[in-house]
Amino acid sequence: QVQLVESGGGLVQAGASLRLSCAASGRTFNNCALGWFRQAPGKEREFVATVNWRYGFTYYADSVKARFTISRDITRNMVYLQMNSLKPEDTAVYYCATAVSADWGTPAGTGEYGYWGQGTQVTVSS
Repeated sequence: QVQLVESGGGLVQAGASLRLSCAASGRTFNNCALGWFRQAPGKEREFVATVNWRYGFTYYADSVKARFTISRDITRNMVYLQMNSLKPEDTAVYYCATAVSADWGTPAGTGEYGYWGQGTQVTVSS
């Protein structure tokens, strides 16, 4: 049973930084991609960033490129999202998710991810 547990959310002011963590368990992730998505009130869930577990390839949404960095720790089965220069429009619930059978890919569609965490709230005040 795959489990993804997010942590690290909170309330910060615009311009601040936060690091989200995702603890992944329940299977080997060698052929998977692990990604971060977010959902703001009244909006659809959207892709933020993803990392290919085996090869380390990364891919970002344009809205977060150069501000956010995704990384993984294979030895600890952890995925991180370092968020810098936060903006009020980054306010959302952030979800960790895993796409199995990603091979060397970095998928960005929500439908490609089969397992999801419970989410962690990030609120950025202006």
